[in-house]
Amino acid sequence: MVPLKRRKVSSGAGKTGNTGSGVPAKFPQVVLFLLERKMGASRRAFLSQLGQKKGFQVEEFSESVTHVISENNSGDEVRTWLDSQIGGQCRTPALLLDISWYTESMKAGHPVEILDRHKLQEQQVDESKEVESIVPSYACQRRTTLENHNTVFTDALSLLAENAELSDEDGRGVAFRRAAAVLKALHSPVTDLLQLRGLPCLGGHSLRVIKDVLENGASSEVEFTKQSERFKALKVLTGIFGVGAKTAERWIREGIHSLPQLQDSAHTLNRAQQAGLEHYDDLNQPVTKAEGDTIGEIVAKAVMSVLPGAQMTLIGGFRRGKLTGHDVDFLITHPEEGREVGLMPKVVSWLESKGFLLYQKTTRNSYLESKDGPARPSSNMDRFERCFSIFKLPEDAKQGTKQTETLTEDTPEDTCSLTTPSLVKDEGSESTKRANLKPWRAVRVDLVVSPISQFAFALLGWTGSKLFERELRRWAGHEKAMSLSSHALYDNTQSKYLRASSEEEIFAHLGLEYIPPSERNA
Repeated sequence: MVPLKRRKVSSGAGKTGNTGSGVPAKFPQVVLFLLERKMGASRRAFLSQLGQKKGFQVEEFSESVTHVISENNSGDEVRTWLDSQIGGQCRTPALLLDISWYTESMKAGHPVEILDRHKLQEQQVDESKEVESIVPSYACQRRTTLENHNTVFTDALSLLAENAELSDEDGRGVAFRRAAAVLKALHSPVTDLLQLRGLPCLGGHSLRVIKDVLENGASSEVEFTKQSERFKALKVLTGIFGVGAKTAERWIREGIHSLPQLQDSAHTLNRAQQAGLEHYDDLNQPVTKAEGDTIGEIVAKAVMSVLPGAQMTLIGGFRRGKLTGHDVDFLITHPEEGREVGLMPKVVSWLESKGFLLYQKTTRNSYLESKDGPARPSSNMDRFERCFSIFKLPEDAKQGTKQTETLTEDTPEDTCSLTTPSLVKDEGSESTKRANLKPWRAVRVDLVVSPISQFAFALLGWTGSKLFERELRRWAGHEKAMSLSSHALYDNTQSKYLRASSEEEIFAHLGLEYIPPSERNA
């Protein structure tokens, strides 16, 4: 069967007297063929017509073709394509050129001088520039530390990913994230596109961005996006706790682009959005690891006070070794299954009684196992008992002062696995508060309670990074016929749940080498 996209290739001479559009050929010695691969049919048709109108001969491939023009293809890829069309090893004398030569010739109105940067067939892989090792396709197969040798590229791709996600184009966003993750995993800086040959997840769009940065020091698309009024408005509005991309998009359509405009509008905000707007500046400042540890000491005291023997773990980016983040997450459990039930309301009540919560919303645990395996969830969110909160972190607690409340004697320090606090701030008098201008800052804090039977899955799912977790689920589904969530791992082939008491066991079930948290920064 002949592939539908395979074009008919002429074995005779091309039409060298005209351009194919009735316009006399100005350059009869130059016969061009535009390769559709990666260029696309519509773009190829447009560029062909443009060339013909300017007096160039643009034809289907034949022995008379002198220049083969391609976009985002290597010389080897072009030769492989030509082999598939004419059969056998490609021996055409035609020059294999990058699209840049064609566009420069169109602009000049004549065939420009062919420089080395235009030639595909001249490209030889510099052994010193080859990638150090083969990069696996899935991010969950790669070790990615916080050390990134290619931030100039990954920052550019991440910004385009963020813009795509804010525009409800998740597919494009994931593509950019995957491309950035590959570059993060490299052990040396990229200085030439040849270094990227054979690497996975680098699509044509991402390669164009990388090429632009290599040649010009910055991506014009990224710079345009940064200056876009819509992007800036989306960033500002989604920076409000409780406001997602769809809500922000709706407000922008109504002419709201800034916080003052939102405040002056007639919109009624929900509790989360009201709190987010009130504490906007604090919540959009990075949280440090030291601040996270201090909050952890306070939350640990609350947990120990209501359930001695409970275990609490700092999760999220801080568990991966990051020094700053946008929030602080804790996972709580108890070694005895079922003892964690009812824990969250008691912890929240304790924190509220001490004045540590500026806002909180608690969701109940809605996870149920099914003998037929997990149904497709309505979203990627897990269904643990959770508390989304805005925490009031006192300045003196951040600085580690000793004007705090000591642990009570009936709450032993060894009853919680997290380093327990010896000091927690006393709220103090109102006069003391008035004497200091806002002696605290607001911080986003998420609390998650998991049964011990699901703890390993919750720990893995909540450690991140987001792309690493997405790739783990993709690997499980595509490569192992399994369903992975923050609650469980289900083997669809054996029709049973696979239990695990540690992250290492989950990786083993998935047939993957164990990767520690510090190397999951995809």
